[in-house]
Amino acid sequence: MLLKPQRIKHVMSSEASEVVILERCWVVEFKSKTDVSIILKFQSGEPDLYIEAASKPDCEAWAVALGEANSEGLRNKIQQLRRLIMEIKEERASEEARQFLPSSQVDSLGEPQFTSIQRIANEPKLEFSLACKGLVAATRDRKLNTFIQVSVVHPAEHILTRYSSTEIVEGTRDPLFLTGVTFPPEYPIYEETKIKLTVYDVKDKSQDTVLTSVLPDHKEPRADVGRSFLGCATFRVGDLVKSKEQQLTLTLRFLSRTSDGGKTVGTIEVNLVKMGEFEDGEMDHITTDAQDQKFLCFLPLKSCSCGFLSATCAHNTENLERMTDRRAKEECALVRECTAPEGLSGKDNLPSLNAVLKNPICKLYRFPTSDNKWMRIREQMAETTLSFHVPKELINLHIKEDMRRNQELKDLGELAPHWDNMRKSVIAHCDQMLSMYQDTLAELGKHTGSSFKSSCSKGEKTLEFIPINLHLQRMHVHSPRLKDALYDVITVGAPAAHFQGFKNGGLRKLLSKFEAERRNTGYQCIYYSPENTAKAKEVLSNINHLQPLISSHADLLLNSASQHSPDSLKNSLKMLSEKTELFVHAFKDQLVRSALLALYTARPGCVLKKPAVPRSSAEESDDLKHQNHPSQIKRQDSIPHHSEYDEEEWDRVWANVGKSLNCVIAMVDRLLEKDNSSKTKEGESDPSAADCKVLHAGGDWYEQLYPLVITLKDCMGEVVTRAKQSMAFVLLQELACGLPQCLMLTLRRDIVFSQALAGLVCGFIIKLHTSLHDQGFLQQLHTVGLLVQYEGLLSTYSEEAGMLEDMAVGISDLQKVMFKVIEAKSEDFLPIITGRREHYVIEVQLPAKMFELLPQEIKEGKLLRMYPVLFNVGINEQQTLAERFGDTTLQENINQENLELLKEYYNLFTEKMPPDCLPHFQEQNDLKGLLENLHQNIQAKRRKNVEIMWLAATICRKLNGVRFTCCKSAKDRTSMSVTLEQCSILRDEHQLHKDFFIRALDCMRSRQTQGALNESDDPETGCLTDNKPTSRHFYPVALLLVSSHLLVVWLILSLALLLAKYQ
Repeated sequence: MLLKPQRIKHVMSSEASEVVILERCWVVEFKSKTDVSIILKFQSGEPDLYIEAASKPDCEAWAVALGEANSEGLRNKIQQLRRLIMEIKEERASEEARQFLPSSQVDSLGEPQFTSIQRIANEPKLEFSLACKGLVAATRDRKLNTFIQVSVVHPAEHILTRYSSTEIVEGTRDPLFLTGVTFPPEYPIYEETKIKLTVYDVKDKSQDTVLTSVLPDHKEPRADVGRSFLGCATFRVGDLVKSKEQQLTLTLRFLSRTSDGGKTVGTIEVNLVKMGEFEDGEMDHITTDAQDQKFLCFLPLKSCSCGFLSATCAHNTENLERMTDRRAKEECALVRECTAPEGLSGKDNLPSLNAVLKNPICKLYRFPTSDNKWMRIREQMAETTLSFHVPKELINLHIKEDMRRNQELKDLGELAPHWDNMRKSVIAHCDQMLSMYQDTLAELGKHTGSSFKSSCSKGEKTLEFIPINLHLQRMHVHSPRLKDALYDVITVGAPAAHFQGFKNGGLRKLLSKFEAERRNTGYQCIYYSPENTAKAKEVLSNINHLQPLISSHADLLLNSASQHSPDSLKNSLKMLSEKTELFVHAFKDQLVRSALLALYTARPGCVLKKPAVPRSSAEESDDLKHQNHPSQIKRQDSIPHHSEYDEEEWDRVWANVGKSLNCVIAMVDRLLEKDNSSKTKEGESDPSAADCKVLHAGGDWYEQLYPLVITLKDCMGEVVTRAKQSMAFVLLQELACGLPQCLMLTLRRDIVFSQALAGLVCGFIIKLHTSLHDQGFLQQLHTVGLLVQYEGLLSTYSEEAGMLEDMAVGISDLQKVMFKVIEAKSEDFLPIITGRREHYVIEVQLPAKMFELLPQEIKEGKLLRMYPVLFNVGINEQQTLAERFGDTTLQENINQENLELLKEYYNLFTEKMPPDCLPHFQEQNDLKGLLENLHQNIQAKRRKNVEIMWLAATICRKLNGVRFTCCKSAKDRTSMSVTLEQCSILRDEHQLHKDFFIRALDCMRSRQTQGALNESDDPETGCLTDNKPTSRHFYPVALLLVSSHLLVVWLILSLALLLAKYQ
């Protein structure tokens, strides 16, 4: 740029005095009215350039001119012109599309009627693949890098809507695209719908930012840079569906204003795809040109939270792709993951699945096999309504449980001033927490819109119970010579309390610290171990469950006696005896006796003979050893003793229940014996006299049993009153010893557990539906239980270490969850949750026809156990920092602990299941070898040992388990892991051609081929703008990871810069 100190009006006649290159600089203009000077500052550190104008208007004019004259401004102008050109082309294309709109038939009301496409229920309406031939380039020597953009012209509208795009195939004029086009079941497509195919040549690949989302009608499509228009073609859906060969060959034309029909630039082939049919031909074409065709797929550094339909950072790829070096000798038989597709897509299970899954997003691929055949892959991702349903059900249970606990604390009766003040403080804090739960439930009840929580909402308080990005990722493989197969992975963000933060660590550390502090609470309260506290909650739960059952069975017994029905009387007595025995057994514990003593000393007027002293763990274990030997029972050192307390009183009250039951049993036996003897003596007697005797005997039965049943109820009521008060006193000590930390930890644990449980329920329901015809799996389910394997990708650095601690506790708590399958009585198929914090039962509802397929044990209501295991391997740059300068003990301990749990499940499996029950289990040595290999890799403690993830996933699939993949937000790292696992399965199990492994992997990771997404489908929309630059720390870290010495230098320099900045 030429700068001249003269006035603007003399610019053209004066000569240049200096040449300044306006690159990486900015203009500083003085705002005062008198100052007419401008300063140019350079980022390179060169001296500032001062320019002075003749007047203030000239100074302002120079400032504007200089601001627009730099290289960035010129680039922006060029991009604006490119966008304008593309907008003009899009408008012209939209006008041309209007002439293809059909003249729809009009009914009597004047509304257009369209012909629907007949497809299988819950299957995509339309799927087709694409290929081009004989494309013409602008210059002869240029090799084309092409992709196809698919747009839809709806018959009832006049707007062209972009739908999806293929991948970019580089370096050929005959591209064959591996990514197809699929329209989900709910998409409004008809035979009259027009589809426009536009072929582009990507020139500037670094700037191509093709959008594949469905743009709203009121928004202009975003122009794309770095590409040129080659040609377009349009076809009618009905023509493709009704064509004899189900294939169309269209002529690509370059439309121009000079020519009427446009210039022919090649052809494009459209092939209708049906997953149940094989595709022949074209294999010679693709295998011959495989060396010439290069595949290009742009991986945006910021991907959408839909995860596996997006991409991630390149430095994570190097770590994960180490898993692809496995050889064929380690191939795993994973095809048994699913049953025949007709069993999956039948009409019977659609209502129950549709109640759980919604908004599916589909992608279609075709990949060559090693024997020159085609296999088709449909990738589907779906949201689940359980993301909100399960947390709301859980919060509702928490509210009821906490209200019941508060009432039990109030019912403790009169206490000494110290304990009474403690109780008031606890109830006040509990009421605050209860109010918070109620507010959260009310806010969730108001939620509308998306059925999942996006990652940008993980810090919202009202959504802290909701899991992050909970989705089902399913891959349906249809390959020649092999049975169709389904592979499911549940993807979800790591269950963690993001709103509460991780400044002090996660649950694993916080719980350990809290327990240590609670042991040293002095004389303020009585210390009870976590085991005793859990036992107290279990006793209270048994009381609330068994007491109404015993009362109802006692009433049924009296009703049978009044009707003089011997059979009914026997059945009622049997049920009453069983429930009463369970009731009596629930109080056969030293904890109840010691808690009654402690409660007695807390009453007004009692004097403590011995101060409360925290017990050691050795003393606790010693008590447990002598628990079943009354003659050797020792008093708890933490419990105060009183000389006037009669410890035998509780034994008498407790024993009275059993004695009362024995009296009832003896009376029933006596009545039945008299009835039998009277019948044998009377023989043939007058019928009317016999009826009178029966009525009189019925009255005698009722009158003789009534006082005994009332005595049983009274004894049971006295036991319930004392036991409830004693156990409530134990819970009072737990809460009082750690206010308010105890309640905050309970809240945090509830939050983490809610997120983990929502994913578990989703995984169980999906697994049950896909395996209903697998008798081996159903036998394993009720005999052994279900293995649930979580793959964690969190680092052990900074906040993610706290997330991992939360996640480990939340997944461990899932062991307390039991499942029960019931027959649905209505059209509502959502699961029902019952229980309390220490024990939950999830009732899964199935339609009648599906319920009949289950084994008798499951139909009878047998509880199904879960065996959750977690294996974590950090793979990002933060894990590199943790391994070099931090601590990875947390990850090592978690992996080692869960390896033992996995071995325990394997041993249980081998003991209870016959060797020939499962096709996967034909060679036990194979599974043993995998377990031993996993054990060795965990013990090796290698950096970023991703082999652990592959081995754990393989073992899980062999044992018919449910797979979960988790990272911080279930986006980048999760998508990398899932797509790599899918391609590895295609290679090992379905003979994917070895030369197409990387290309298949890139297809699945490309956001460009993402399909029809709208703003509600992308949870990041509205949180981050398009093309948001990646973190400025990414590039130096990714570069410096090559050398540890450079990394140290970079850290030192960064620290020095930060210190200088803040000084």
